[in-house]
Amino acid sequence: MHDVLILGGGSGGYACALRASQLGLSVVLIEADKLGGTCLHRGCIPTKALLHAAEVADTAREGEAFGVHSTFNGIDMPKVNEYKDGVIGRLYKGLQGLVKSRDITYVEGYGKLVAPNAVEVNGERYEGKNIVLATGSYARSIPGLDIAGRIITSDQALTLDYVPSSAVILGGGVIGVEFASVWKSFGVDVTIIEGAPRLVPAEDEAISKTMERSYRKRGIKFNVGVKFQGATQDAEGVTVTLEDGKEIRADLLLVAVGRGPRTADLGYEAQGISMDRGFVLTNDRLATNVPGVFAVGDIVPGLQLAHRGFQQGIFVAEEIAGLSPATIDESGIPRVTYSEPEIASIGYTESVAREKFGEVDSYEYNLGGNGKSQILATSGFIKLVRRKSDGVIVGVHMIGARVGELIGEAQLIYNWAAGAEDVAPLVHAHPTQNEALGEAFLALAGKPLHAHA
Repeated sequence: MHDVLILGGGSGGYACALRASQLGLSVVLIEADKLGGTCLHRGCIPTKALLHAAEVADTAREGEAFGVHSTFNGIDMPKVNEYKDGVIGRLYKGLQGLVKSRDITYVEGYGKLVAPNAVEVNGERYEGKNIVLATGSYARSIPGLDIAGRIITSDQALTLDYVPSSAVILGGGVIGVEFASVWKSFGVDVTIIEGAPRLVPAEDEAISKTMERSYRKRGIKFNVGVKFQGATQDAEGVTVTLEDGKEIRADLLLVAVGRGPRTADLGYEAQGISMDRGFVLTNDRLATNVPGVFAVGDIVPGLQLAHRGFQQGIFVAEEIAGLSPATIDESGIPRVTYSEPEIASIGYTESVAREKFGEVDSYEYNLGGNGKSQILATSGFIKLVRRKSDGVIVGVHMIGARVGELIGEAQLIYNWAAGAEDVAPLVHAHPTQNEALGEAFLALAGKPLHAHA
């Protein structure tokens, strides 16, 4: 019997396997598809590769503004896909090498939980003192909307070998706005449909407003606060109907309404594991109600992010090894949307912070005052939210080109419960965008430098 039996080789599963092996535990890692899961093959990595290609297209298109004679002559999708697949391939090879270099038994095949301590794969039974469920997620649709032909999810969008002339995107969350950004840069006529009152509705309201302004300026159309009613397709295109009666015609309909937990027909319910709408329920130590069975990643309710999966996988390996690691604060997990402009945030939005803590105050530092942002010709802001009772920073929200790269310092500030007075004395390199964080904290501490009081 092995110490740890992991079902699923995505972000959470393989991180758990690597850490458990490092701690001297005997590990079996089972994966039905490819090691690396959604993030590496159909999610984070391929979408960000497309977003980089989109940035290059915009740079070529806008070169004249910087005194560079460049022209945009179009997109060669087979070549873009070759670049994207090359990135995936190199990372995949590296990950396979990592797993092979550790004392991990890697099993390819569709595994099913057949007992609280056993998984069956390809007719063979593997037993473990501890089971870790890490089966990930799939691209969801909505009831009555079949994914076929011109109606696609992100899975099919990532393998398109042509650039559509027009597209409707159902969903204005992270996946929807990222694809809208890519396709607009590729020359596609894009319309987003979002049932909530604003784009990126999980973000701070000020971020949403700036995002909408930026997308209007880019020529990305969107309908918010109106629900999708239906879609029909024919040989020439797809017609999308909204509940207000509006019809939109396009080449493609991308369904980007989020991801569902991949837990069906895997034996979880049969073994008595508590579930809710397909998600596996755990306590704050990621243990299910069945002793010795843990769950990590997208199947656990909460943020569906690869880095959350990594951390949960590490946590469970250390928990099984008896190290009693500190629990993971979900609000302390950084969130980045890789559109143009980028969005990065951690902690609570101003409205949620007010509900949770009572009195809060906030400060917005405009990137117009930041030298590097001016060089990059980007606009946006950094918003800080703090608790009035003790001055602790409870939220950092950013929008602008490349602000995702600033989230590292922001997450340290949040997770160490720092106040403006703790951060203001720190020296931030000039001229960097990181300096904008320093300026925001100087202002919040009552001593603004390159900002008006």
